[in-house]
Amino acid sequence: MPTRPAPPTRTEILTRLREKVAAGHPIIGGGAGTGLSAKCAEAAGLDFIVIYNSGRYRMAGRSSMAGLMPYGDANAIVMEMAGEVLPVVDRIPVVAGVCGSDPFRLMHRFLREVKDAGFSGVQNYPTVCLFDGIIRANLEETGLGFDREVDMIAQARELDLLTCTYVANPDEAAAMAAAGADIVVPHMGLTTSGMIGAQTALGLEESKVKVGELARAAREKNPDVLVVCHGGPIAGPEEAAEVIGAVPEVQGFLGASSMERLPTEVAMVEHMSRYTRITL
Repeated sequence: MPTRPAPPTRTEILTRLREKVAAGHPIIGGGAGTGLSAKCAEAAGLDFIVIYNSGRYRMAGRSSMAGLMPYGDANAIVMEMAGEVLPVVDRIPVVAGVCGSDPFRLMHRFLREVKDAGFSGVQNYPTVCLFDGIIRANLEETGLGFDREVDMIAQARELDLLTCTYVANPDEAAAMAAAGADIVVPHMGLTTSGMIGAQTALGLEESKVKVGELARAAREKNPDVLVVCHGGPIAGPEEAAEVIGAVPEVQGFLGASSMERLPTEVAMVEHMSRYTRITL
């Protein structure tokens, strides 16, 4: 039985991504909550996929927000999902969503496990950047804050893993870029649209402004950092194209629900409905 090729290295991935941008084509990444999603992403020609714990929830019909709640061990779930996803793809780089603030893991050891499992990189998810107000303040005060995620990215960089980072404000963008992040991903919130999408979100025009602001903050620390947008009202190819076209600092798009949940809902409902229209 043929073995899966060695995963592409950070240098190989970044060279490919920079060449693509130089040729005038955006970077496109996608979340994969199932092996089938991963196979489809590779067949579609995506540049990389990310395994998040939230992918398991959304493809089970629950909100992606469940990935931020204590419904399971986020890091253990991702490692379990690796067994479903990694064996069924051949070429596409696979990134692990790592909960950097996990107080039950020695992070330097866990990151080695991630690399040994066959992942090419990491991304900070679940992430504290999606919390604000008193909950965010309490997380920061009790040693579970965003600085733990920044430290995780710095450690992953030392292991020569590709580093993707969600950020929600300029300070976070600057901190991640300074820590050596390869790809900064301004997060516009839970994706809207579909059966279990968010109702409360920024508008597309607001998102354009915010994405540009976060991109500039990251590039002040590292002019070479790549920036791709994500989430909120950027829910489909049209919205992604609009943001990429309107915000010169943006070089691509990373979709999760927009890559697997939304198209699955549309395709399955329409396909099943065709059966219900059969007449005797």
